[in-house]
Amino acid sequence: MNAVLIVLPILTLLMFELGLECNIDAFKTLIKNPKAVAIGVVGQVVIMPLLAFALGVIFDLSPLYFIGILLIASSPGGSSSNVFSMLAGGNISLSVTLTALSSVITLITLPIIMHVVIGYADSNMDATIQLPVGKLLIQNIVLVFVPFVLGVFFRTKYIKLSSRIAAVLRKISFPALVLLATIFFVQNWQVIKNEIPRVGVVVFLFIVCAMICSGLLSRISQLNSADRRTIVIEVGMQNAAQAIAVATSPLILNNDIIAIPAIVYALFMNLILLSYLVLLRNIKIKTL
Repeated sequence: MNAVLIVLPILTLLMFELGLECNIDAFKTLIKNPKAVAIGVVGQVVIMPLLAFALGVIFDLSPLYFIGILLIASSPGGSSSNVFSMLAGGNISLSVTLTALSSVITLITLPIIMHVVIGYADSNMDATIQLPVGKLLIQNIVLVFVPFVLGVFFRTKYIKLSSRIAAVLRKISFPALVLLATIFFVQNWQVIKNEIPRVGVVVFLFIVCAMICSGLLSRISQLNSADRRTIVIEVGMQNAAQAIAVATSPLILNNDIIAIPAIVYALFMNLILLSYLVLLRNIKIKTL
């Protein structure tokens, strides 16, 4: 089975769903709560890549896995984060705003960061990976930006219908992502089983450290508990489908090995965030 044929439509549907979720209330968050928005963006665009880079160097990841962990770190927030934020009693408008903003901002930052990362891997780790920046930008515009804009436009024209469609897509997006990760996991099992100890530890620490750092930054900034929980989830949940699409696309990196950190991330991310929700329900929720 060619998994690329699965990841591309899944990514498109996820971004269309995100567009359907966006409304005026979500974008008002930019004006009403700029500090929380700024902290969330910094967490996603700055903290995540720095953490991934540090962990990749500390654990001496091989070039392809090093590029892969930076790829997931440089991707935008995942659309499922909105559901997790709701379950955590977070700020849904803030969640939607951060996911939408990161999806647009990373159209620019992702090619820049990956160009630097691949250059570093090439010069320091004897890797030979080419990044067609122009094709990467075009693919992200077609698969990420265009479906998102179409979703926003559809919502403005057909509010009631868009709400029903969004509800359906919201229910299938999470299982679709898990199915995608599972297919890749099975197809690359022979490689993964040899590297999972090191890659798995790095991915686990990456997610946990990102959530802790974003939580501490939110607390230092004196955000309320709902905003803190939202930012922890937003920073902890990246768009694994987009990372897999970039790694495996014949037009971009065309390398299944680079996608492995994103695959492991997709599986770990959901388990860790589900554990976070359980933690919230078993302690005084206002303390987190």
